[in-house]
Amino acid sequence: MTGGTDRDDAADTGEAPEGRRRGLRAGPVARLLGLCLVAGLILAGVTFPLVGGVGLVSNDASDTVSATSTDLAAGQLPLVTTVTDRQGAPLAYLYDQNRQPTPLESIAPTMKAAIVAIEDRRFYEHDGVDWTGTLRALVTNQSAGSTQQGASTLTQQYIKNYQLYVTARSQSERLKATEATYARKLREVRVALQLERQLADGRTKKDAKEEVLQRYLNIVFLGNNSYGIGAAARTYFNTTPDRLTIPQAALLAGMVQSTAAFDPVAHPQAATGRRNEVINQMAVQGMITQAQAQEAATSPLGVVSPLATPANGCIGAGDGAFFCKYVVEYLGQAGISAEQLNRAGYTIRTTLDRNTLTAMSAALRGEVPARQRNVADVMAAVSPGADRHEVLAMGSNRVFGVDGSALETSYGLPWEPVNLGAGSVYKVFTAATALDKGLGIDYQMQIPADGYASPIYRDGQGNPFPVRNAGSYAPVLSMTDALAQSPNTGFVKLMEYTGVAPVVDMAVKLGMRSLAEPQGAGGKSIAEVAKEQNQGSFTLGVTPTSVLELSNVGATLGSHGKWCPPTPVLGITDASGNPVPVAEQPCEQVVPPTLADTLMTGLSKDDQAGGTSSGAAGENGWSRPMSGKTGTTQQNKSAAFLGFTPGIAGAVITFDDSSSPRPLCDGGGDSPPYPCGDGNIFGGKTPARTWYKTMTPLLAAAPAQPLPATDPRYVSGGTNEQIPDVVGRQADDAQSRLEDAGFAVTRTTVNNRAAAGTVVGQSPRGSALPDQVVTLQVASGTVGAPPPPP
Repeated sequence: MTGGTDRDDAADTGEAPEGRRRGLRAGPVARLLGLCLVAGLILAGVTFPLVGGVGLVSNDASDTVSATSTDLAAGQLPLVTTVTDRQGAPLAYLYDQNRQPTPLESIAPTMKAAIVAIEDRRFYEHDGVDWTGTLRALVTNQSAGSTQQGASTLTQQYIKNYQLYVTARSQSERLKATEATYARKLREVRVALQLERQLADGRTKKDAKEEVLQRYLNIVFLGNNSYGIGAAARTYFNTTPDRLTIPQAALLAGMVQSTAAFDPVAHPQAATGRRNEVINQMAVQGMITQAQAQEAATSPLGVVSPLATPANGCIGAGDGAFFCKYVVEYLGQAGISAEQLNRAGYTIRTTLDRNTLTAMSAALRGEVPARQRNVADVMAAVSPGADRHEVLAMGSNRVFGVDGSALETSYGLPWEPVNLGAGSVYKVFTAATALDKGLGIDYQMQIPADGYASPIYRDGQGNPFPVRNAGSYAPVLSMTDALAQSPNTGFVKLMEYTGVAPVVDMAVKLGMRSLAEPQGAGGKSIAEVAKEQNQGSFTLGVTPTSVLELSNVGATLGSHGKWCPPTPVLGITDASGNPVPVAEQPCEQVVPPTLADTLMTGLSKDDQAGGTSSGAAGENGWSRPMSGKTGTTQQNKSAAFLGFTPGIAGAVITFDDSSSPRPLCDGGGDSPPYPCGDGNIFGGKTPARTWYKTMTPLLAAAPAQPLPATDPRYVSGGTNEQIPDVVGRQADDAQSRLEDAGFAVTRTTVNNRAAAGTVVGQSPRGSALPDQVVTLQVASGTVGAPPPPP
């Protein structure tokens, strides 16, 4: 596509030269009659606003011309949107047209002279139409029987370019804007005359002319995705328009005629010849001296290699590309379309923290190299807050790209749901529901043996399916210890009390909002299906999970139970610097602050001895308070870790990202995980190591923040769930008190020196489920004989 004189319009129509010549070739008399006809029509079209019967302009032509010239006078050119990090440093550029608006005073005189010399030497004399040049071109073209000369002024070229690059939205509209017809030329002439009159209103002719020149130099296409002189100066010479030299300016001015034919990269010899033609015209017209012309004509092209064109879109954002794409999708959901982003020239200041991104990227690829086949490691980090949850960074071991290989992807790995799930991290939702229903974080959970047949745990056909543990556990654990050690049977048993539906609802409330979104047109959401089918497996994290949403769950708990959308945007301004509003969901207090605080502290043992991520914490020298939960899915096809402090929350999922996922094995040490026959990856391995590798250096210089205080209501449980403490009472009295409180009681005798019949222990103690059996340990009054010596 070219943006220059009308001699290029003929070339751009796609019509074969022979066909054009057949249509125009005729005898001298016919050509003379044609010339007279065209000249008359132009005069009539300019003189009379309404021309009927000639087929050149419609009856509303005057209104159309007026509206077009008004639009041209006030219209906004497509501009580049700049996406920045939170400090304001550019991250990516989004554009349909690479354009850097430049005021005329910031454009070198050499550039102004070069474009006037080669394209419109009488620019400062005419009123928008060069009648001398128009008639000359008509005579030449009619005599030759084909288009040999153009006659468009810079004003007319500006009009054509505006219609081509601003108003045209389809290929047919673009072809219409450049069609080689007298009707278009006539309309262009009339618009040019009216536009210059409008721009001259209240100002001198010179000022009006310079306004046209500025507009033209900012709209003209100069090849290699460069629109306007600002982008072209940067693209070809890595400089600014005010520093363009004579040969540089001449090269750019010469390309207007044909950006393809005179492309200095593809056709340097042709570009040099055209450049020197422009230089010669500048000398002939007295704009430069002969000495300057000779020096400029012998200079090299000086085009930079590679061309300095900014990468278009998120692919140019490097490790920030996934974050950039999330910004685009987030704003799309907020009502700002991709077309607006690519044309409006916004400045989008995001929440991206470069330090967090750097630490995260190093950790992700340190655990799983980018080229490790079939293993993706993804992470997101969110800052808690009472009014905003800001996304600090997100990333993947995979490179953001579109080359079609399995090792590059433009899929939103860090925020789109991962089909393989997050495993036992979902036990957090069961624990939160239990607290909400009255139990305390110190509640002594029953841990059924491996292979427990729960009435709510069934396979896809509705048949009972035994719940399996990944290790051996004590028969009773506090909820705090159970969260750290993660027995499956205990949490399925707990969900028999809470019910499946409340746990699903709690997951959505705390941050897993995509679970409530309908699947497909009119389809049910994952949350609806889980509740309808009473899926006891929900607490084991079998549902698709967004890493970003999981991070935001940590931010919700770290914000005292306040959910806010994970926003990636600090603010947007338009091309004039005015703020652009962004519609975002309001924050919600989804659980009582004291519940969130108590649960956050109840999750504090995962990094400690006996916790499932203690090994990873120790390897990375972690020593500050944190809350965490690991998870692993069926057959070890994916594993996850959620970790958060009062200042930052992050989640990691490691999974097989192939079309046919297999179990993953954790190589340990310097060996990355890999697909295998019998998996051994767990949330406490690669995912937890990724988290600690990110957070340890990132937070090293920051003072450690304590976890929030707990509340007695959520430590010991609500009044209705608290068990009378009967230790020290006589067995009959103790049993009576417990039965009066609604609990079933069993007794067991233990050897103890206390008075016979005295209760010396009870299980559970503190809080219990309404139908839970309380076991009393009753003293025998004697101590058994010591065991025989070995």
